[in-house]
Amino acid sequence: MIDIHSHILPGVDDGAKTEEDSLAMAREAVAQGITAIVATPHNKNGKYDNDRHSIINSVEILSELFVKEDIPLIILPGQENRINGDILEDMKNGNILPINDSKYLFIEFPSANVPRYASQMLFDIQVAGYTPVIVHPERNQELIEHPGKLYEFVKKGALTQVTAASVVGKFGKNIQKFSHDLIEANLTHFVASDAHNTTTRGFCMHDAFHEIKNKYGSDYFYMFLENSQLLVDNMNVNRMEPSQVKKKKFLGLF
Repeated sequence: MIDIHSHILPGVDDGAKTEEDSLAMAREAVAQGITAIVATPHNKNGKYDNDRHSIINSVEILSELFVKEDIPLIILPGQENRINGDILEDMKNGNILPINDSKYLFIEFPSANVPRYASQMLFDIQVAGYTPVIVHPERNQELIEHPGKLYEFVKKGALTQVTAASVVGKFGKNIQKFSHDLIEANLTHFVASDAHNTTTRGFCMHDAFHEIKNKYGSDYFYMFLENSQLLVDNMNVNRMEPSQVKKKKFLGLF
């Protein structure tokens, strides 16, 4: 199993604080059945800036530590980019780091809304030769209220990644339901941990994939597993025809 979204690098954002924290996360990842993990620290989210060069350096140091500690976990470089108007310029300047230097680029929206320029930016990223992967859309309030916006992004070529903890209800029933809505509508393509630690923001990968297999069958289970491998290998991922999420009243929030 490959986890394409984590905050395992020590001391660079709101994830692991120390190398010991990183090692604890690595051991837990292995216990979950994860064999490779992508380090995706926050970049330009208003609090943390992590450019490609610093991330690659940190990944090399942590990889050596895993070998020293005999932890059988491959760590790969990535970056979680908060959407901003400078992304294209940063790409030209070499500050942006696609996942494992592939064509896939993580894009994060603010938790409450989707910027008005998002559609144009996602288009421009694709024109530049990259495929945007919208991370944890199930936790974005505007997309929960207006899922048709996510449908349009996916229809126009963007991919999305839901959080394992969301799938199993760790962020509440509403977000869990929307996560399953996205799976059922073929509006998400990856399941990843977005793990920040081993306690409050853990991996949940084993439980999430178990739930997906039980609810949707082996085809979806293996599709999500395979897509993470295809992403880090810079190959085309499996996509099924997306459909609109049916808007239903749930807990009075719609």
